[in-house]
Amino acid sequence: AHRPRECTQLPCSRHLPTVGEGSSSCSPAPSPAPQPLSTMQRTAALILALSCTAAALTVPKGNAALVKSASAIAAPADLDAAPARAVAAKPRGGGMPLFMGMDVGLLGYFFFWYLGNYYYNITNKLALKNSGGASGYPMTIASLQLGIGCIYAIFAWAAPDMRKFPSITADDVVTMLPVAFCAMMAHCASVFAMSAGAVSFGQIVKAAEPAFAAVLSQFVYGKPISKAKWLCLIPVIGGVIIASVKELDFAVSALVAACSANLFAAFKGNENKKLMDTPGLKDRLGTVGNQFAITSLLSFLMSLPMMYLTEGGKFGDFKEVLKTNSLVKNNFLLSGLYFYGYNELATMTIKKTNAITQSVANTAKRVIIIIGVALVLGEDLPTIKLVGSAVCIGGVFLYSIIDSLLAK
Repeated sequence: AHRPRECTQLPCSRHLPTVGEGSSSCSPAPSPAPQPLSTMQRTAALILALSCTAAALTVPKGNAALVKSASAIAAPADLDAAPARAVAAKPRGGGMPLFMGMDVGLLGYFFFWYLGNYYYNITNKLALKNSGGASGYPMTIASLQLGIGCIYAIFAWAAPDMRKFPSITADDVVTMLPVAFCAMMAHCASVFAMSAGAVSFGQIVKAAEPAFAAVLSQFVYGKPISKAKWLCLIPVIGGVIIASVKELDFAVSALVAACSANLFAAFKGNENKKLMDTPGLKDRLGTVGNQFAITSLLSFLMSLPMMYLTEGGKFGDFKEVLKTNSLVKNNFLLSGLYFYGYNELATMTIKKTNAITQSVANTAKRVIIIIGVALVLGEDLPTIKLVGSAVCIGGVFLYSIIDSLLAK
């Protein structure tokens, strides 16, 4: 008599625990018990909760002016100088107090920005990989990720006392269309790059965005950059080339897609600067969160025709994949929440910091994403790839601060 074979399969250490992983095929469970929220699901909720809190603590400029004027009326003239030290002790961008000389609110922004970006890259890659990669549904996933963020934005406006709806006009919406289009194209190209190659490789190429921004600024928008910045582009481009040596034989599509994402991201940056020069637009938007929400809504609507043209015939198959593959469904939904949450927090963080702090933050973020995600997903990180990424990211950091260093 033969004894029945026992299941000895162990979960792979490279897979994320409890992110929609199906049960083992050794013995089907007749009625699986409801699973508690996974760590990543709880993290997504925390990021969105912090985003709501940050939006609530960020006082709109119009309201800040009213508060300031009311305080001036209420305070006696001879006490104007007294509260100066107390005011100076408050953080520059919000309502959280300092703790041992540190801006607690700003530190929270940075932490959840990094954490959201980290988990977005993981969940995005898992959803893409398990749905067929570049030959699966990258455009559909990219478009619907924007849609998931829009659902949260609409909820924030509908919920009582959570976020005030902006008082923008139809002309304001038309003015925001170029930024929304560039944001949509940058996101879709980035998602396709991640579907076609390793996350670490895509992040290395995306780190070269300043090279694209410099060319556009110089030759399209008529805003020349310094010679020092042009020289800093040499290590940026050189680092990408070094990191690409081992991957060109199978990741050409990822390289082209990541470069396209850089191009549209550079266009978005320049168009956003023009947008913010529109008289009265900042006051009508009210908050940074509103600006990002409107841009996301417009980007999602613009992505729908492209999704229909490229993968419309496969949408029924994609719905079946979501029904039958919990790994794809859970990571797809979480990636949409992470994408919206970390981008809104990044926007709020940038508004509260100076240019050098932003450069350091973005440089550190790239390093964390490239190494951390590669370790979790089991991607290969040969020495030449690490050297190339270090040269590229170092060049980007130098590019960001070189003019400030030379001005001293």
